[in-house]
Amino acid sequence: MNRRQFVKITGTAITLPIIVPSTVLSQFPPSERITLALIGVGNQGTNNLKGFLQLNEAQVVAVCDVNRASYGYKTASQFLGREPACQLVNEHYATQNRNSTFAGCEMATDFREILERPDIDAVVITVPDHWHAVMAIAAARAGKDIYCEKPMTLTIAEGRHMIHAVRRHGIIFQTGSHERSNIKSRFVCELVRNGYIGQLKRIVTTVGPNNKTAPESYWTPDPIPEGFDYDTWLGPAPYAPYHKDRCLYNFRFGEDYSGGQTTNYGAHSNDLAQWGNNTEYTGPVEVENIGGIWPQDGLFTTATYVHFRARYVKGVELICQTGPENMQVRFEGTEGFIRHGYRGSSCYPENLWNVTLGPNDIRLGTSTNHYLDFLNAVKTRTDPAAPIEIGHYSATLCHLGNIAMKRRRKLLWDPAKEYFTNDEMANRMLSKPYRAPWHL
Repeated sequence: MNRRQFVKITGTAITLPIIVPSTVLSQFPPSERITLALIGVGNQGTNNLKGFLQLNEAQVVAVCDVNRASYGYKTASQFLGREPACQLVNEHYATQNRNSTFAGCEMATDFREILERPDIDAVVITVPDHWHAVMAIAAARAGKDIYCEKPMTLTIAEGRHMIHAVRRHGIIFQTGSHERSNIKSRFVCELVRNGYIGQLKRIVTTVGPNNKTAPESYWTPDPIPEGFDYDTWLGPAPYAPYHKDRCLYNFRFGEDYSGGQTTNYGAHSNDLAQWGNNTEYTGPVEVENIGGIWPQDGLFTTATYVHFRARYVKGVELICQTGPENMQVRFEGTEGFIRHGYRGSSCYPENLWNVTLGPNDIRLGTSTNHYLDFLNAVKTRTDPAAPIEIGHYSATLCHLGNIAMKRRRKLLWDPAKEYFTNDEMANRMLSKPYRAPWHL
């Protein structure tokens, strides 16, 4: 019995007590367990799957992916897809339940099959960025709560559609910006927000360099592998001939599917910038290119070097650039600085790490596990650590940078109305057409 069935039955009938072994439900009864389906179980999707499997508050009942199983993900040793993911789930619960024949996880190729199932409470969307909006809006309409990977969108316009659908249908939405549940990241932003480095003047964010090599510019199409539904993988993106370096992990480097490392790692570093700057529900008013580099031809089409500047209404300047560290943010104030990233942290004055926040200081939440935070939000029907609006504005900052680097000029941005006031060509880049039959 799952959570939805339990609620339905107990709401309409009086039943005799049911005794269920603790090995089946762990310490959580049916009324408290969230049934999950994972849509997309490649590199990050499998990481998300493993994260949710560790939580007894949830039960994974289905996985969905257009790839049956293959190599070709982030590392050469990874063999991923819906079949390996399903096997992972069944083996996990078999071990947990001491049942070597456990087979409670089901597989699907089409995400719509998942959304039609009444027994599924929530979905975890970990697919290429060009699919996020279509899937999330469909999931919201189907009444499913949503954990959606960052960056939340492929375009700025998609974010507003997603917000409307989620709020209209009363859906819980967690953006996969997991730094929001990192204690150190939160403390850094709290120090900045509470003025411990003085008045904030400048923020420098770092995104990692491209970690895959593009095929030669004279590449030719590859045969579509057996077990890979390439047409569905393309979905709303324009038709393009198949090549192994277009799909799976390497989708990150094609503009039809992603914003490159600007939106990949930038969805973390720029998200922290927004958090520390207290602009997580708005954005800059100016953005300009200061050295972004784009490939001239070939299969990879996203920026090979990121370098743009943004300015906020109160004068704070943000510089985003490609650097050796995949994710880093540096806050510079009138009385000190704080640098924080994947390779560690530093600050001045050095005693900032010893600060104890006072009773009147701003606190930025308590989440320490992004997956558990989502499940708790589903149960309490309250916003999680990274709700949809925050995901939208963090992604928007990254998209603005890409647009400015494309236009190679300074652009004036209205964050309330979400359009450029001085460049109609840039406004045309706020959305992209969808390939039929897909639409929002």
